[in-house]
Amino acid sequence: MSIRPALARRLGLTDATLIGLGSMIGAGVFAAFTPAAQAAGSGLLVGLAVAALVAFANATSSAQLAAVYPTSGGSYVYGRERLGHWWGFFAGWSFVIGKTASCAAMALTFAAYAAPAGWERPVAIAAVVALATVNLLGITRTALLTRVIVVIVLVVLAVVVAAGASTGLPALAVTGSLVAGGWYGILQSAGLLFFAFAGYARIATMGEEVRDPARTIPLAITLALSATVLIYAVIGVVVLGVLGPDGVAGTPTPLSATVGAAGWDWATPVVRVGAAAASLGALLALIAGIGRTTLAMARERDLPGWLAAVHPRFSAPYRAEIALALVVIVLVGTVDLRGAIGFSSFGVLLYYVIANASAITQPREQRRYPRALQIFGIAGCLALVITLPPLSIVVGVAVLVAGFAYRLLSRRAMAPNHPQ
Repeated sequence: MSIRPALARRLGLTDATLIGLGSMIGAGVFAAFTPAAQAAGSGLLVGLAVAALVAFANATSSAQLAAVYPTSGGSYVYGRERLGHWWGFFAGWSFVIGKTASCAAMALTFAAYAAPAGWERPVAIAAVVALATVNLLGITRTALLTRVIVVIVLVVLAVVVAAGASTGLPALAVTGSLVAGGWYGILQSAGLLFFAFAGYARIATMGEEVRDPARTIPLAITLALSATVLIYAVIGVVVLGVLGPDGVAGTPTPLSATVGAAGWDWATPVVRVGAAAASLGALLALIAGIGRTTLAMARERDLPGWLAAVHPRFSAPYRAEIALALVVIVLVGTVDLRGAIGFSSFGVLLYYVIANASAITQPREQRRYPRALQIFGIAGCLALVITLPPLSIVVGVAVLVAGFAYRLLSRRAMAPNHPQ
Protein backbone atom coordinates (compact mmCIF):
# COMPACT_ATOMS: atom_id res chain seq x y z
CA MET A 1 0.00 0.00 0.00
CA SER A 2 1.40 3.41 -0.94
CA ILE A 3 1.82 6.14 1.63
CA ARG A 4 0.63 9.61 0.66
CA PRO A 5 3.17 12.40 1.17
CA ALA A 6 2.11 14.59 4.08
CA LEU A 7 2.52 18.31 4.70
CA ALA A 8 4.62 19.44 7.67
CA ARG A 9 3.04 20.95 10.82
CA ARG A 10 4.91 24.26 11.04
CA LEU A 11 2.25 26.86 11.92
CA GLY A 12 1.58 28.02 15.47
CA LEU A 13 -1.32 30.09 16.80
CA THR A 14 0.17 33.44 15.82
CA ASP A 15 0.95 32.34 12.26
CA ALA A 16 -2.50 30.78 11.75
CA THR A 17 -4.28 33.83 13.16
CA LEU A 18 -2.29 36.23 11.00
CA ILE A 19 -2.95 34.18 7.85
CA GLY A 20 -6.69 34.39 8.59
CA LEU A 21 -6.45 38.09 9.44
CA GLY A 22 -4.43 38.79 6.31
CA SER A 23 -7.12 37.08 4.24
CA MET A 24 -9.99 39.04 5.80
CA ILE A 25 -8.53 42.54 5.86
CA GLY A 26 -7.43 42.26 2.27
CA ALA A 27 -8.66 44.35 -0.60
CA GLY A 28 -12.26 44.19 0.61
CA VAL A 29 -11.75 46.80 3.31
CA PHE A 30 -10.56 49.25 0.64
CA ALA A 31 -13.26 48.52 -1.94
CA ALA A 32 -16.32 46.73 -0.49
CA PHE A 33 -17.86 49.75 1.23
CA THR A 34 -18.67 51.45 -2.09
CA PRO A 35 -21.01 48.79 -3.53
CA ALA A 36 -22.39 48.16 -0.03
CA ALA A 37 -23.32 51.84 0.28
CA GLN A 38 -24.85 51.77 -3.21
CA ALA A 39 -27.05 48.89 -2.11
CA ALA A 40 -28.06 50.08 1.36
CA GLY A 41 -26.77 53.59 2.05
CA SER A 42 -25.95 54.00 5.72
CA GLY A 43 -27.68 50.62 6.17
CA LEU A 44 -24.36 49.07 5.19
CA LEU A 45 -23.63 49.11 8.92
CA VAL A 46 -26.60 46.79 9.42
CA GLY A 47 -25.39 44.74 6.46
CA LEU A 48 -21.99 44.54 8.12
CA ALA A 49 -23.60 43.18 11.28
CA VAL A 50 -25.58 40.60 9.26
CA ALA A 51 -22.45 39.54 7.37
CA ALA A 52 -20.55 39.24 10.65
CA LEU A 53 -23.27 37.06 12.21
CA VAL A 54 -23.35 34.73 9.19
CA ALA A 55 -19.56 34.63 9.14
CA PHE A 56 -19.50 33.80 12.87
CA ALA A 57 -21.91 30.91 12.38
CA ASN A 58 -19.81 29.60 9.52
CA ALA A 59 -16.58 30.09 11.45
CA THR A 60 -17.78 28.15 14.47
CA SER A 61 -18.82 25.27 12.22
CA SER A 62 -15.41 25.31 10.53
CA ALA A 63 -13.65 25.41 13.90
CA GLN A 64 -15.72 22.54 15.32
CA LEU A 65 -15.04 20.39 12.28
CA ALA A 66 -11.37 21.30 11.91
CA ALA A 67 -10.68 20.23 15.49
CA VAL A 68 -11.82 16.70 14.57
CA TYR A 69 -10.50 16.58 10.97
CA PRO A 70 -7.15 18.44 11.07
CA THR A 71 -6.13 17.79 7.48
CA SER A 72 -5.91 19.80 4.26
CA GLY A 73 -9.14 20.43 2.41
CA GLY A 74 -11.52 22.18 4.81
CA SER A 75 -15.19 21.60 4.02
CA TYR A 76 -14.27 19.23 1.20
CA VAL A 77 -13.03 16.80 3.83
CA TYR A 78 -15.85 17.61 6.26
CA GLY A 79 -18.52 17.02 3.62
CA ARG A 80 -16.99 13.68 2.62
CA GLU A 81 -16.69 12.50 6.21
CA ARG A 82 -20.06 13.70 7.52
CA LEU A 83 -22.41 13.78 4.51
CA GLY A 84 -20.94 11.62 1.76
CA HIS A 85 -18.52 11.83 -1.14
CA TRP A 86 -20.75 13.83 -3.48
CA TRP A 87 -21.42 16.48 -0.83
CA GLY A 88 -17.69 16.74 -0.21
CA PHE A 89 -17.07 17.21 -3.89
CA PHE A 90 -19.78 19.88 -4.02
CA ALA A 91 -18.02 21.80 -1.23
CA GLY A 92 -14.53 21.40 -2.64
CA TRP A 93 -15.52 22.32 -6.17
CA SER A 94 -17.46 25.37 -4.94
CA PHE A 95 -14.43 26.50 -2.95
CA VAL A 96 -11.95 25.99 -5.76
CA ILE A 97 -13.99 27.78 -8.43
CA GLY A 98 -15.09 30.56 -6.10
CA LYS A 99 -11.69 31.27 -4.68
CA THR A 100 -9.96 31.00 -8.03
CA ALA A 101 -12.20 33.88 -9.10
CA SER A 102 -11.19 35.65 -5.88
CA CYS A 103 -7.54 35.31 -6.87
CA ALA A 104 -8.26 37.10 -10.12
CA ALA A 105 -10.21 39.79 -8.25
CA MET A 106 -7.37 40.38 -5.79
CA ALA A 107 -4.76 40.55 -8.55
CA LEU A 108 -6.86 43.06 -10.50
CA THR A 109 -7.46 45.14 -7.36
CA PHE A 110 -3.74 45.24 -6.64
CA ALA A 111 -3.04 46.39 -10.17
CA ALA A 112 -5.75 49.08 -10.01
CA TYR A 113 -3.85 50.73 -7.16
CA ALA A 114 -0.26 49.94 -8.15
CA ALA A 115 -0.07 49.88 -11.94
CA PRO A 116 0.31 52.76 -14.40
CA ALA A 117 -2.70 53.33 -16.64
CA GLY A 118 -2.88 50.69 -19.36
CA TRP A 119 -0.59 48.28 -17.51
CA GLU A 120 -3.14 46.88 -15.06
CA ARG A 121 -3.45 43.37 -16.49
CA PRO A 122 0.30 42.75 -17.04
CA VAL A 123 1.03 43.94 -13.49
CA ALA A 124 -1.76 41.72 -12.14
CA ILE A 125 -0.26 38.72 -13.94
CA ALA A 126 3.18 39.54 -12.54
CA ALA A 127 1.70 39.61 -9.03
CA VAL A 128 0.17 36.16 -9.53
CA VAL A 129 3.49 34.72 -10.70
CA ALA A 130 5.43 36.30 -7.82
CA LEU A 131 3.09 35.16 -5.04
CA ALA A 132 2.65 31.68 -6.48
CA THR A 133 6.44 31.41 -6.33
CA VAL A 134 6.43 32.45 -2.66
CA ASN A 135 3.88 29.73 -1.90
CA LEU A 136 5.94 27.15 -3.76
CA LEU A 137 8.82 27.81 -1.35
CA GLY A 138 6.73 26.50 1.57
CA ILE A 139 4.13 27.60 4.09
CA THR A 140 6.60 29.23 6.51
CA ARG A 141 7.52 31.78 3.80
CA THR A 142 3.82 32.40 3.27
CA ALA A 143 3.29 33.06 7.00
CA LEU A 144 6.32 35.37 7.20
CA LEU A 145 5.25 37.52 4.25
CA THR A 146 1.68 37.61 5.58
CA ARG A 147 2.94 39.07 8.88
CA VAL A 148 4.67 41.91 7.02
CA ILE A 149 1.62 42.67 4.89
CA VAL A 150 -0.78 42.64 7.87
CA VAL A 151 1.38 45.16 9.73
CA ILE A 152 1.45 47.49 6.71
CA VAL A 153 -2.32 47.32 6.25
CA LEU A 154 -3.06 47.92 9.94
CA VAL A 155 -0.81 50.99 9.96
CA VAL A 156 -2.59 52.38 6.89
CA LEU A 157 -6.02 51.75 8.40
CA ALA A 158 -4.89 53.54 11.57
CA VAL A 159 -4.00 56.57 9.41
CA VAL A 160 -7.49 56.50 7.85
CA VAL A 161 -9.14 56.36 11.28
CA ALA A 162 -6.99 59.20 12.59
CA ALA A 163 -7.78 61.33 9.55
CA GLY A 164 -11.50 60.71 9.93
CA ALA A 165 -11.44 61.38 13.67
CA SER A 166 -9.73 64.73 13.07
CA THR A 167 -12.85 65.93 11.23
CA GLY A 168 -15.20 65.12 14.09
CA LEU A 169 -17.13 62.79 11.74
CA PRO A 170 -19.64 65.50 10.73
CA ALA A 171 -21.73 63.31 8.43
CA LEU A 172 -22.71 60.91 11.21
CA ALA A 173 -25.60 63.21 12.11
CA VAL A 174 -27.03 63.16 8.58
CA THR A 175 -26.46 59.61 7.38
CA GLY A 176 -30.21 58.91 7.46
CA SER A 177 -32.10 55.82 8.49
CA LEU A 178 -30.16 52.59 8.77
CA VAL A 179 -32.97 50.77 6.96
CA ALA A 180 -33.63 53.37 4.27
CA GLY A 181 -32.30 51.02 1.59
CA GLY A 182 -34.80 48.30 2.52
CA TRP A 183 -34.06 44.81 3.73
CA TYR A 184 -33.16 43.56 0.26
CA GLY A 185 -30.55 46.31 -0.03
CA ILE A 186 -29.22 45.47 3.42
CA LEU A 187 -28.93 41.78 2.53
CA GLN A 188 -27.22 42.69 -0.72
CA SER A 189 -24.73 44.85 1.16
CA ALA A 190 -24.20 41.95 3.59
CA GLY A 191 -23.43 39.62 0.67
CA LEU A 192 -20.88 42.07 -0.70
CA LEU A 193 -19.25 42.58 2.69
CA PHE A 194 -19.26 38.82 3.38
CA PHE A 195 -16.91 38.46 0.41
CA ALA A 196 -14.29 40.26 2.48
CA PHE A 197 -14.95 38.26 5.67
CA ALA A 198 -14.55 34.79 4.18
CA GLY A 199 -10.80 34.44 4.74
CA TYR A 200 -11.09 32.50 8.00
CA ALA A 201 -11.57 29.35 5.89
CA ARG A 202 -7.90 29.59 4.96
CA ILE A 203 -7.02 28.53 8.50
CA ALA A 204 -9.15 25.39 8.31
CA THR A 205 -7.91 24.42 4.83
CA MET A 206 -4.34 24.40 6.16
CA GLY A 207 -5.21 22.12 9.09
CA GLU A 208 -2.54 19.60 8.10
CA GLU A 209 0.17 22.23 8.68
CA VAL A 210 -0.97 23.58 12.07
CA ARG A 211 0.60 22.43 15.32
CA ASP A 212 -1.85 21.18 17.97
CA PRO A 213 -4.77 21.66 15.54
CA ALA A 214 -7.58 20.75 17.95
CA ARG A 215 -6.67 23.79 20.05
CA THR A 216 -5.01 26.10 17.54
CA ILE A 217 -7.54 26.10 14.69
CA PRO A 218 -10.69 27.03 16.66
CA LEU A 219 -8.83 29.70 18.63
CA ALA A 220 -7.13 31.17 15.54
CA ILE A 221 -10.44 31.37 13.66
CA THR A 222 -12.16 33.11 16.59
CA LEU A 223 -9.32 35.60 17.09
CA ALA A 224 -8.96 36.44 13.40
CA LEU A 225 -12.69 36.90 12.80
CA SER A 226 -13.23 38.98 15.96
CA ALA A 227 -10.38 41.33 15.07
CA THR A 228 -11.64 41.68 11.51
CA VAL A 229 -15.22 42.52 12.56
CA LEU A 230 -13.91 45.24 14.88
CA ILE A 231 -11.69 46.71 12.16
CA TYR A 232 -14.49 46.74 9.59
CA ALA A 233 -16.94 48.33 12.03
CA VAL A 234 -14.52 51.13 12.87
CA ILE A 235 -13.68 51.81 9.21
CA GLY A 236 -17.38 51.72 8.24
CA VAL A 237 -18.28 54.31 10.86
CA VAL A 238 -15.36 56.53 9.86
CA VAL A 239 -16.03 56.57 6.10
CA LEU A 240 -19.75 57.16 6.63
CA GLY A 241 -19.00 59.82 9.22
CA VAL A 242 -16.72 61.77 6.87
CA LEU A 243 -18.30 61.18 3.45
CA GLY A 244 -21.92 60.26 4.23
CA PRO A 245 -23.65 57.39 2.41
CA ASP A 246 -23.85 59.22 -0.92
CA GLY A 247 -20.18 60.12 -0.76
CA VAL A 248 -19.19 56.52 -0.02
CA ALA A 249 -21.43 55.22 -2.81
CA GLY A 250 -20.01 57.73 -5.29
CA THR A 251 -16.32 56.85 -5.06
CA PRO A 252 -14.51 53.61 -5.94
CA THR A 253 -11.82 54.46 -3.35
CA PRO A 254 -13.69 55.45 -0.17
CA LEU A 255 -10.67 55.25 2.13
CA SER A 256 -8.59 57.49 -0.12
CA ALA A 257 -11.56 59.86 -0.37
CA THR A 258 -11.84 59.91 3.42
CA VAL A 259 -8.26 61.05 4.01
CA GLY A 260 -8.62 63.55 1.17
CA ALA A 261 -11.83 65.02 2.66
CA ALA A 262 -10.04 65.32 5.99
CA GLY A 263 -7.34 67.43 4.35
CA TRP A 264 -4.69 64.77 4.78
CA ASP A 265 -3.61 64.80 1.12
CA TRP A 266 -0.20 63.45 2.02
CA ALA A 267 -1.90 60.24 3.17
CA THR A 268 -3.55 59.45 -0.16
CA PRO A 269 -0.51 57.64 -1.61
CA VAL A 270 -0.09 55.89 1.74
CA VAL A 271 -3.61 54.49 1.40
CA ARG A 272 -2.84 53.34 -2.13
CA VAL A 273 0.19 51.46 -0.84
CA GLY A 274 -1.96 49.90 1.88
CA ALA A 275 -4.60 48.82 -0.63
CA ALA A 276 -1.94 47.25 -2.84
CA ALA A 277 -0.39 45.44 0.13
CA ALA A 278 -3.79 44.22 1.32
CA SER A 279 -4.58 42.82 -2.11
CA LEU A 280 -1.25 41.00 -2.18
CA GLY A 281 -1.90 39.58 1.30
CA ALA A 282 -5.28 38.24 0.29
CA LEU A 283 -3.91 36.80 -2.96
CA LEU A 284 -1.04 35.12 -1.10
CA ALA A 285 -3.37 33.38 1.35
CA LEU A 286 -5.85 32.45 -1.38
CA ILE A 287 -3.20 30.66 -3.42
CA ALA A 288 -2.12 28.72 -0.30
CA GLY A 289 -5.69 27.70 0.59
CA ILE A 290 -6.80 26.72 -2.90
CA GLY A 291 -3.63 24.75 -3.49
CA ARG A 292 -4.28 22.66 -0.39
CA THR A 293 -7.94 22.04 -1.19
CA THR A 294 -6.90 20.97 -4.68
CA LEU A 295 -4.33 18.66 -3.09
CA ALA A 296 -7.02 17.05 -0.92
CA MET A 297 -9.39 16.58 -3.87
CA ALA A 298 -6.65 15.13 -6.06
CA ARG A 299 -5.74 12.64 -3.33
CA GLU A 300 -9.29 11.28 -3.60
CA ARG A 301 -9.27 11.45 -7.42
CA ASP A 302 -12.00 14.11 -7.43
CA LEU A 303 -9.48 16.12 -9.42
CA PRO A 304 -6.68 14.65 -11.57
CA GLY A 305 -4.35 12.60 -9.38
CA TRP A 306 -1.16 14.25 -10.62
CA LEU A 307 -2.18 17.42 -8.72
CA ALA A 308 -1.58 15.59 -5.41
CA ALA A 309 2.21 15.85 -5.59
CA VAL A 310 4.00 17.46 -2.59
CA HIS A 311 7.46 18.94 -3.14
CA PRO A 312 10.04 16.83 -1.24
CA ARG A 313 12.06 19.84 -0.09
CA PHE A 314 9.55 22.67 0.42
CA SER A 315 6.58 20.52 1.53
CA ALA A 316 4.23 22.43 -0.78
CA PRO A 317 1.55 21.11 -3.20
CA TYR A 318 3.55 22.51 -6.09
CA ARG A 319 1.65 21.04 -9.04
CA ALA A 320 -1.69 22.23 -7.68
CA GLU A 321 -0.34 25.74 -7.12
CA ILE A 322 1.29 25.94 -10.54
CA ALA A 323 -1.96 24.83 -12.19
CA LEU A 324 -3.90 27.38 -10.14
CA ALA A 325 -1.54 30.18 -11.13
CA LEU A 326 -2.00 29.36 -14.81
CA VAL A 327 -5.81 29.42 -14.52
CA VAL A 328 -5.75 32.71 -12.62
CA ILE A 329 -3.48 34.27 -15.24
CA VAL A 330 -6.07 33.36 -17.89
CA LEU A 331 -8.87 34.89 -15.79
CA VAL A 332 -6.90 38.07 -15.14
CA GLY A 333 -6.55 38.52 -18.88
CA THR A 334 -10.24 37.99 -19.63
CA VAL A 335 -12.63 38.96 -16.78
CA ASP A 336 -13.58 42.18 -15.02
CA LEU A 337 -13.43 42.79 -11.28
CA ARG A 338 -17.17 42.96 -10.60
CA GLY A 339 -17.88 39.68 -12.36
CA ALA A 340 -15.07 37.95 -10.48
CA ILE A 341 -16.40 39.11 -7.10
CA GLY A 342 -19.99 38.02 -7.80
CA PHE A 343 -18.93 34.60 -9.02
CA SER A 344 -16.60 34.17 -6.06
CA SER A 345 -19.36 34.96 -3.57
CA PHE A 346 -21.63 32.36 -5.19
CA GLY A 347 -19.08 29.59 -4.75
CA VAL A 348 -17.96 30.56 -1.26
CA LEU A 349 -21.47 30.86 0.20
CA LEU A 350 -22.40 27.41 -1.10
CA TYR A 351 -19.17 26.05 0.37
CA TYR A 352 -20.25 27.25 3.80
CA VAL A 353 -23.70 25.72 3.39
CA ILE A 354 -21.92 22.34 3.30
CA ALA A 355 -19.70 23.27 6.25
CA ASN A 356 -22.72 24.08 8.41
CA ALA A 357 -24.62 20.99 7.25
CA SER A 358 -21.59 18.84 8.11
CA ALA A 359 -21.28 20.35 11.58
CA ILE A 360 -24.95 19.64 12.31
CA THR A 361 -24.28 15.89 11.98
CA GLN A 362 -21.45 15.77 14.52
CA PRO A 363 -22.14 13.75 17.70
CA ARG A 364 -22.39 15.37 21.12
CA GLU A 365 -18.81 14.58 22.16
CA GLN A 366 -17.46 16.52 19.14
CA ARG A 367 -19.74 19.53 19.50
CA ARG A 368 -18.53 22.92 20.66
CA TYR A 369 -21.50 25.05 19.56
CA PRO A 370 -25.31 24.55 19.41
CA ARG A 371 -26.92 23.18 16.25
CA ALA A 372 -29.13 26.28 16.08
CA LEU A 373 -26.07 28.32 15.17
CA GLN A 374 -25.32 26.01 12.25
CA ILE A 375 -28.94 26.14 11.03
CA PHE A 376 -28.70 29.93 11.12
CA GLY A 377 -25.48 29.71 9.09
CA ILE A 378 -27.18 27.67 6.36
CA ALA A 379 -30.16 30.03 6.21
CA GLY A 380 -27.91 33.07 6.18
CA CYS A 381 -25.73 31.77 3.35
CA LEU A 382 -28.73 30.90 1.19
CA ALA A 383 -30.31 34.30 1.86
CA LEU A 384 -27.14 36.07 0.74
CA VAL A 385 -26.80 33.87 -2.36
CA ILE A 386 -30.16 35.00 -3.72
CA THR A 387 -29.09 38.66 -3.51
CA LEU A 388 -26.22 38.12 -5.96
CA PRO A 389 -26.46 39.44 -9.53
CA PRO A 390 -28.41 37.01 -11.74
CA LEU A 391 -25.48 36.57 -14.13
CA SER A 392 -23.25 35.42 -11.27
CA ILE A 393 -25.85 32.83 -10.27
CA VAL A 394 -26.32 31.55 -13.83
CA VAL A 395 -22.57 31.23 -14.48
CA GLY A 396 -22.06 29.65 -11.07
CA VAL A 397 -24.71 27.01 -11.65
CA ALA A 398 -23.23 26.24 -15.08
CA VAL A 399 -19.75 25.70 -13.64
CA LEU A 400 -21.16 23.53 -10.84
CA VAL A 401 -22.94 21.37 -13.42
CA ALA A 402 -19.68 21.06 -15.38
CA GLY A 403 -17.90 19.90 -12.21
CA PHE A 404 -20.54 17.31 -11.45
CA ALA A 405 -20.37 16.03 -15.01
CA TYR A 406 -16.58 15.67 -14.77
CA ARG A 407 -16.78 13.70 -11.52
CA LEU A 408 -19.59 11.48 -12.78
CA LEU A 409 -17.73 10.60 -15.97
CA SER A 410 -14.39 10.09 -14.20
CA ARG A 411 -15.99 7.81 -11.58
CA ARG A 412 -17.65 5.73 -14.25
CA ALA A 413 -14.33 5.38 -16.01
CA MET A 414 -12.67 4.16 -12.80
CA ALA A 415 -15.48 1.79 -11.78
CA PRO A 416 -15.67 -0.65 -10.03
CA ASN A 417 -12.68 0.44 -7.93
CA HIS A 418 -14.28 3.79 -7.05
CA PRO A 419 -18.01 3.15 -6.85
CA GLN A 420 -18.89 6.41 -5.11
